[in-house]
Amino acid sequence: MKKDLSIPSRILVAFASGALIMVFFLPVWRIDLFAPQYPEGLTMNIWINGLSGDVDIINGLNHYIGMKHITVAMFPEFKYLPYVVLFFIILGMLVALSGKSKFLLAYLGLTAIGGILAMYDFYTWGYNYGHNLDPTAPIQVPGLFYQPPLIGHKRLLNFDAYSFPHVGGWVVIGAAALAFSVWLVEWYRHRPGRLRAGSLPVVATLLILVFLSGCAVKPQPFEAGKDACAFCKMGITDTRFGGEILTKKGKVMKFDDLQCMAGYLHTGILSEKDIAQKLTINYNAPNSFLEVEKAFFVKSDELKSPMGSNTAAFPDQTSANAHINGNAQKNQWDSFYHSIQ
Repeated sequence: MKKDLSIPSRILVAFASGALIMVFFLPVWRIDLFAPQYPEGLTMNIWINGLSGDVDIINGLNHYIGMKHITVAMFPEFKYLPYVVLFFIILGMLVALSGKSKFLLAYLGLTAIGGILAMYDFYTWGYNYGHNLDPTAPIQVPGLFYQPPLIGHKRLLNFDAYSFPHVGGWVVIGAAALAFSVWLVEWYRHRPGRLRAGSLPVVATLLILVFLSGCAVKPQPFEAGKDACAFCKMGITDTRFGGEILTKKGKVMKFDDLQCMAGYLHTGILSEKDIAQKLTINYNAPNSFLEVEKAFFVKSDELKSPMGSNTAAFPDQTSANAHINGNAQKNQWDSFYHSIQ
């Protein structure tokens, strides 16, 4: 592609590179730790030039298993990362001003290389941090290491560790996705009959929305014999009951019985503003989830749920009615929730 970029493309590239200014004021990455003694979670926020969050508490816990104290000094990257971000801002603006497609291609190449190097650097730090342990630590488990996940979830002793981009990280990802979308649309635009130039903003926006929707937290299937209830700690053996709470931090909490799910919510440990979704299992289709506010609930002694609520959820009134007999009751979520004290 040798032709110059269209005006809409240049505006979008300028917007993408300008958005990176937000990275100076927002955390880029986050690591969350959850355990029975810390149900509300511990968070470490990583910025381009520092750390914030519950770093001192995390260091105190990690001391017992021989992990080094996390300090700003152990990240030499903090000294030059602000300059790297500034470089990409300036480079993106130059691409927009010049309108040269070859400059955009160079910008994208450097963006890809920078992303790969950043993830490799993060992995290397996590590997050294989780493997180089103090041999005199109070708690030692031979052969066990504590490398945090690069991205996603990992179980470390009794802690669930989650590693995901923070707001600043999503800005970087969104800016890169927008720039790549511009190049893709421009490439198609110069193919006769493929795409009109006026479609560029719409197509670029759709590509970004598809990308971001793929990164959203999603319910996880129950694994009988492996998963445990987040409230009663019993192993999950029957996948027809219970539900899940999805938090805005990306954590998925599983419950073997709706009574456990309601009981956990009653504790107030997790605030409503921190909840992304409350889901229940569809009794007729295990590991198919329903929003609790839209589900129909049936309570019957014949259902025999794991923790005795004997309550199951159905997607509609017809399927719920099919399970109602003389001893059954049908309720909405609010009625069931307030009946559990």
